[in-house]
Amino acid sequence: MIAGTKDTAHAVEAATVMRLLPTRPRLLALGEPTHGADLLLDVRNELFRQLVEQEGYRTIAMESDCVMGLVVDDYVTSGTGNLDEVMERGFSHEWGAFPANRELVRWMRAYNDGRPASERLRFAGFDGPLEITGAASPRQALTALHAYHTAWADADLLPCAADTLDRLLGADDQWTNPAAMMDPSQSVGQTPEAKQLRLLADDLVALLDAQTPQLIAASSPDDWDRACLYRRTATGLLRYHFWMADTSPGRMARLLALRDSMMAANLFAIAERGPALVSAHNGHLQRNKSRMRMGDLPLEWWSAGAIVSAHLGDGYAFLATALGTIRHHGVDAPPPDTIEGLLYALPEDRYVVDTRRLATVLGDVTPAPRVSPWFGYSPLDPAHVASNDGIVFVKDIPAG
Repeated sequence: MIAGTKDTAHAVEAATVMRLLPTRPRLLALGEPTHGADLLLDVRNELFRQLVEQEGYRTIAMESDCVMGLVVDDYVTSGTGNLDEVMERGFSHEWGAFPANRELVRWMRAYNDGRPASERLRFAGFDGPLEITGAASPRQALTALHAYHTAWADADLLPCAADTLDRLLGADDQWTNPAAMMDPSQSVGQTPEAKQLRLLADDLVALLDAQTPQLIAASSPDDWDRACLYRRTATGLLRYHFWMADTSPGRMARLLALRDSMMAANLFAIAERGPALVSAHNGHLQRNKSRMRMGDLPLEWWSAGAIVSAHLGDGYAFLATALGTIRHHGVDAPPPDTIEGLLYALPEDRYVVDTRRLATVLGDVTPAPRVSPWFGYSPLDPAHVASNDGIVFVKDIPAG
């Protein structure tokens, strides 16, 4: 162990985290290097509780479908539905199956019970309706945006009738065809109908902007916020599908960038509501470029965190989570010359690391990059550790 490393480590508590930062951020991002570990979600839940009780945070945002997340928000704020249905219908990426996420939703609902609206906790998904294998139909977002205009705008200003959208959208399964991710010819994103939908969506967005005073005055704040979410989602999905049909060499990098751009747009909207904890993979929240290989093709793009940080400055903070072992996936004790190896040598099971002090302790020592034997775990990049506001280190991830 390098002398002084222990002095950089502190308990994972809200007060400790805030002392690492120059100011209370509007978005405090807590990344994770692997998905599906309930222990990491437990750490997140406890930090969120402390942020709520001690720092006035009122929203948690997760790497989950932003439209599906409205089901969770309705439940935690007003009790709409029941917990089983919410966990099934309110999350994408199978997040609803994790006990820690269920406990989070249960706790938020209990916390909100009997409180005035201004004090209630809110839930937000900030991912687009996207999976690594494809994207959702734009139907739900586009028709909801049209319905909002129908309810509150002047009918003569609408660019089309609802049945026109329905005709142009066609069957949803043509949009969700998983073969389109690897075969652009299978995508419907550049058909004449899809191109017409992009124009109509643009007109609906323009109408939302042009009629903002009337719409805000006529509808509720939540209705307005959701109309803006539908606007971002409808245009984002149509753009994503358009580029799924692209055949250029930059296709995959563009799709990855579009997803993170949609995430960033949702995070900007969440930040407007007040301070929020953001939970997602490190790769979506880091300030440096994200990189991955798909076969022999190297890909890189700017993450949502990098985009948001560029705009918000100190209003955005990022804690990367690092791990010691995930033995059931073949990730054994890290080599001692890696960042994870240095942190693994400390006795505590979990703690938050002051990265600025760590950089001072390391001095001219350059840690080796850790190589994971399992594709599902992404180690820290030692070249970018200093760009993090802190590191949450968890020593061992148990099976289960």
